[in-house]
Amino acid sequence: MIDIFDHYADRDVSDLIGEYPLAWLCARDGRAEHASLLPLLAECDAAGGLTHLVGHMARRNPLFEALSADCRALVLFNGPGAYVSPEHAQVRNWAPTWNFAQLRIEAEIVFEPEQTDAALDLLVTAMEADRPAPWQPRELGERYAQMRTAIIAFRARVTAVRGRFKLGQDESPDVLRAILENLPDPAMTRWMRRFNTGRI
Repeated sequence: MIDIFDHYADRDVSDLIGEYPLAWLCARDGRAEHASLLPLLAECDAAGGLTHLVGHMARRNPLFEALSADCRALVLFNGPGAYVSPEHAQVRNWAPTWNFAQLRIEAEIVFEPEQTDAALDLLVTAMEADRPAPWQPRELGERYAQMRTAIIAFRARVTAVRGRFKLGQDESPDVLRAILENLPDPAMTRWMRRFNTGRI
């Protein structure tokens, strides 16, 4: 049975990835050395549904060998998270909780060495977008050519997406308003407002 925290839209998925791109990429064999934190970018279809994740990794990363042998992977994104105290709710007999947003994505990895430059450009463009003078990889000069031989691009074809967005949807309007007024976490309160439109 799907509960209230499991209701979300395609846009919620793509926005969470855009705001929190650093994810755990894990091989399906479950070995600890076959899991790494990597920044990933979302690719969506015309309707906004997530279809692929784009990234790169070091060729010496044990994940490269593991995913070359078995392309199935699990990708874990952790969005905003915050401890919510009864002090924030302004109700002493209210139990504290933790609000969070997360994505669990199953995918199949395809390594694309010929796309390494494009994958790097995509990531840098996304990360540098708000800077007054965005940096470009080519500014490394000769070092760029040396460094890129040590990495490889990949695209992850998404086969399943499971999200959980626990953002105060179960709170009474009065408690929700108190938390939004008192919780000192702008990212969390922004996501809480997003998931409680019409209740505040």
